[in-house]
Amino acid sequence: MRTTLCSVLLTVAVTLSAQSPVTKASVPGVVNFSKVETTVACAGATSPEALAEVKKLGYASVINLRVPGEAGFDGDAEATAARVAGINYIHLPFNATMPDSMLVDNFLKAVTDKANQPAFIHCASANRAAALWMVKRIVVDKWTVDRASEEAAALGLTNPTLKMFAIEQAQKRQ
Repeated sequence: MRTTLCSVLLTVAVTLSAQSPVTKASVPGVVNFSKVETTVACAGATSPEALAEVKKLGYASVINLRVPGEAGFDGDAEATAARVAGINYIHLPFNATMPDSMLVDNFLKAVTDKANQPAFIHCASANRAAALWMVKRIVVDKWTVDRASEEAAALGLTNPTLKMFAIEQAQKRQ
């Protein structure tokens, strides 16, 4: 009985430690900042001026998913701010109304590149960032759809169409 109880407690402890707690934080110039331990942060709209703080927080790269023409988007200013801050800048325009399968491959390549880790991923609200992170969790980290969905929701994924896109893209790559 004692051995069984110890086994159950150990299993629970391992399961809890395997979870990736999402932590919300307030970062000036960043909307909806959420981080998963030291692995990644997903966020919404980010001002170019905020990238110096993102670098101070320890992020090696910024992956911008915003599309030119979005309100408040200034890719040139963000790229310049990233260079000045000493952070890698990757722009992968992700049109949520016409998602592109090739973009997913480019995202997976960028986010798994050791030179870009840890990564700060942002769009306007965190929906697109969380959806792509969900694909990474399923494809690269071999998480279940349910587990990855739960984390993505905590990071800001609220759009059911983007969630389905993430699941479909992950399934194509398994």
